[in-house]
Amino acid sequence: MTREALAQAALRVLERDGLAGLSMRKVAAEVGVKAASLYWHVRNKEELLDLLNDAILAKADPPPREGGWREQLAEYCRRYRRLLLGNRDAAKVIAGRLVPGPCMFDLLEDQLDRLRAAGLTDSDTAMASYLLSSFVQGFVLQEQTPLSAAEAGGASRLEVVTSVADQFKALPTERYPNLVDLADDLTTPNMDERFEFCVQRVLDGLAALLPPERR
Repeated sequence: MTREALAQAALRVLERDGLAGLSMRKVAAEVGVKAASLYWHVRNKEELLDLLNDAILAKADPPPREGGWREQLAEYCRRYRRLLLGNRDAAKVIAGRLVPGPCMFDLLEDQLDRLRAAGLTDSDTAMASYLLSSFVQGFVLQEQTPLSAAEAGGASRLEVVTSVADQFKALPTERYPNLVDLADDLTTPNMDERFEFCVQRVLDGLAALLPPERR
């Protein structure tokens, strides 16, 4: 039994039972040992999550170095979102976590190199890297969180937003003119459209840090 084997077992449990159902006991059962045996390799569930963090990032697929910096970073964000959406509760595991590991090293080195090549200063490069990862993680966390008790109880997301739009439209116009007028605009765009809008605005902000000729 190795830490790598534990990480893969934890990934299987995470996919099957979600973060709330992940436990040292279940991971031990997954590799066919008693829970006490795990403590030779990880001291607690938090260290197990550290292993999971790098195991999830091992599935990342950085975009090719084609096109300008803006196209590359936009595709970086899209692929990161797909990774988090494609692995159950991955955003909950990774968000806010800074765990050195071989997969994280490779991804971060690649991202930093692209940001510096774009022309950002060293300090702006570091901040931009944080911005991009935090933005995507935060977006996915919101994307995967039930919109309301109704969705958590089994209603579809479409049913929930349609109901919210109807409530907006029914508000008194004299008090809530913007909510009434923008009811459909606030509730209609799908998450892909929202994500693309947000990505482009984030990149607009990074472009403002560059010399005009490099934007």
